[in-house]
This record gives sequence, C-alpha cells and structure tokens, in this order.
Amino acid sequence: MNSVTETIKTESIQSFQSTIRKMEKGLAQMKEKGANTTLIEKRLHAMRIGLALLENVWNRQSHHYGQGVLSDARTVLRGLMPSIEKAYANSKTGSPQRTLLERRLKSLELAIQAIDEQCRECDV
Repeated sequence: MNSVTETIKTESIQSFQSTIRKMEKGLAQMKEKGANTTLIEKRLHAMRIGLALLENVWNRQSHHYGQGVLSDARTVLRGLMPSIEKAYANSKTGSPQRTLLERRLKSLELAIQAIDEQCRECDV
C-alpha cells in the first residue's frame, strides 16, 4: 500500500466517491418506487467502508469499524469484482467507460488490500 503513487491514490478515492454518489442516487430512486433496497444498501455500506479504509491508510483518517464489519465489507467488495471485470472485458479499448472500470477495479483491489492489512485476523 505504501508503494502506490499519488495519482493512483487520488483516482482510487475519487472512484469510490463517484461510485458512492451513484449508488446513493440509485438507492433514493429505488426507495421512491418501493423496490427492495437490501442489496444496494449492503453494497453501499461496503463501499463506504472501503473508502474509509483507503482514507485511513493514505490520509491517516480514523475509522470506527470492527473486524466483523471489515470482514463482511471485504466479502461484499470481492463479490462486486466479477461483474466489473466482465464489463471491463466487454468495453472498448480507450473508451471512457473502460478507464472508469479500470479505476474502479484498481480502487476495489486496493480497498480489499487495506482491509486485509487492517484486519489480519478476519476470517477469509
């Protein structure tokens, strides 16, 4: 985590912030329609934890998450990877969408790594 460039750090944090904003808007729309929001709420919570861990590692900002919560967030974030990888594989080289997906994948990988480092005793 220490060998990550400032550019990657900035892009990763911005990627998480962007994803969180999009998920919050989607959640609000789903609530308006009366749809089941359990899954998106769980994913949004995991994304917020991932962002908090990156900010903790790189910007020394504190967080209040215990090992159980971190372990759950890690599982959810890992679960997001296959669909993003599939979308990435189907995107056109050089497209803005591909760049966005690439950054999202990298930020998720780094967040999972940060959780692993923070919570060495968590169940795998």
